[in-house]
Amino acid sequence: MSTEATASGGDPAALAREYLGFSRWWLVVVAALAMGVVSPYQYVWSSIEGPLARDLGIPLPQLGLVFTLFVVFQAGSQFPVGWWRDGHGPRVLTGVAAVLAGGSYVGLAYATTVPQLYVLYSLGAVGVGIVYTVAVNTALKWFPDRRGLTTGVGTMAFAGGAALFVPYVRANAAVAAYGNVLRNMGILIALVVLLAAVVLRDPPEGWNEAVADGGREEAEAEPEDADRTGGTATDGDRRRDYTWRETLRTWQFWLMYAMFVAVSGAGLMVTAKVISFAEAMGLSANVATLSATALPIAAGVGRLVMGDLSDRVDRRWTMAVSFVLCGIGVAGVVLGAQAGSTPLFVGSVVVAVFFWSPQYTLFPSLVGEYYGSSHSSSNYALLYSGKMWGGVFGGAVAGWLVTLTDWPTAFGVGAVLAVAAGLAAFGLRPPARRPEAPGGRRAAASSED
Repeated sequence: MSTEATASGGDPAALAREYLGFSRWWLVVVAALAMGVVSPYQYVWSSIEGPLARDLGIPLPQLGLVFTLFVVFQAGSQFPVGWWRDGHGPRVLTGVAAVLAGGSYVGLAYATTVPQLYVLYSLGAVGVGIVYTVAVNTALKWFPDRRGLTTGVGTMAFAGGAALFVPYVRANAAVAAYGNVLRNMGILIALVVLLAAVVLRDPPEGWNEAVADGGREEAEAEPEDADRTGGTATDGDRRRDYTWRETLRTWQFWLMYAMFVAVSGAGLMVTAKVISFAEAMGLSANVATLSATALPIAAGVGRLVMGDLSDRVDRRWTMAVSFVLCGIGVAGVVLGAQAGSTPLFVGSVVVAVFFWSPQYTLFPSLVGEYYGSSHSSSNYALLYSGKMWGGVFGGAVAGWLVTLTDWPTAFGVGAVLAVAAGLAAFGLRPPARRPEAPGGRRAAASSED
């Protein structure tokens, strides 16, 4: 850091502007754009799988494994991606993501066999995983004072960006036009992610220390305001930076991991099976369609609103309330279906998804707060791998429960998992603070991985 930057009193916005030459918010905007253009892999698949199956002349169920592979590769790729990014920055990785995510969508237009779809969608999933890791951790690294809001912006774009693609995809659902649709989307994905590769960067060496030191000096000068953040922003930056190995040795990580799996399972079950559940319970096709349409909107808004709220109050309380309300929403879905009440059913779907989706904002924010930002990419990637197990519950396990019992019981288990995750949040505590070295300075965190 330059002398001028250090003289900025630890203000993250001022330090960032001095280093970048422009507002740090532009990094969030570009990261959100990249998240938005790769979102079709997850949220538009249900719209393109039918035309792809018709184009290949195969039954639709044969493509069921494609989305499973996407979840596995998107979530599973994030740890090696995050580890590399923490050591080498985001630019090269993001350039690779442009080729993988954009090129794979273009490749879908020329695929002639199911195995080709498996390979292309899996490669594209790795590209999506790179973009997701880079975007979320851009917010964590540059915004220690607004982690919840800025991660909310990026993850909202990932949830809601697909809504801009759906009309285009649906309007060109004929097999004859589908090659152009896939090629055009692939080119757009590649161009926007390449833009992100050019613009995005990580803070310089010494950034965390400059921000933390300035925050501590300010707190010492104004002791009466020392606790005004509710233990969320500045506290996190006075803690040591944990490597991924050190993070794995803390009980807090494993409690958060269990919570992540539980609430992921509940939320992914609703998103994957709400239409099937509505049909099985005798609700009309319009109710099912309305519920499915409301899902990405509620998911996007929930991430932004609850993320911003978590910057203003204790993040653990925000997490606890959010997940408990998610569980109540899932239970409401069951009651609405059993009562045949459209308002209760659709409203409960909105509540469940609105309060489930903030996990993708709250968890990365808490990881940055507890374990520091220097290794936030690899640390959050470890936690995010829990999405794979949540996906297994939301898909295969939920389906097994339905065949073993019935739909209300399966959704009831999801409700219990979400409430349990919320109650577990009250047990979270920050890991130990960084030890003080001689002279009153904090000991340097290990950079070993």
